[in-house]
Amino acid sequence: MSIRLTQPAADKVHRYFSLHRHGVGLRLGVKKIGCSGFAYVVNLADKVTDEDEVYEDRGVRIVVNSAQLPLLRGTEIDFVREGLNETFAFRNPNVKTECGCGESFAV
Repeated sequence: MSIRLTQPAADKVHRYFSLHRHGVGLRLGVKKIGCSGFAYVVNLADKVTDEDEVYEDRGVRIVVNSAQLPLLRGTEIDFVREGLNETFAFRNPNVKTECGCGESFAV
């Protein structure tokens, strides 16, 4: 199972890269936080290391540290707008529970 992007998420990433012109891809990770355990972290990947797995979807390279891959495998990244707010949203088949505010999850 790979990491996938919806078309709105891919469009957002392509727009960002066209403006900033640096980075080798989108880095997806997790950090320990919140009441349920983990939260998603999305950054630009400046480089790919030997510890990374690289996926490509819709013309975007997605870089994931292989140690975090069991938590993220199969995740679909979407980009959603609600009123004035916009954010990446994640559909992760590994998630068992989420906190009430939706900011953290457990596997």
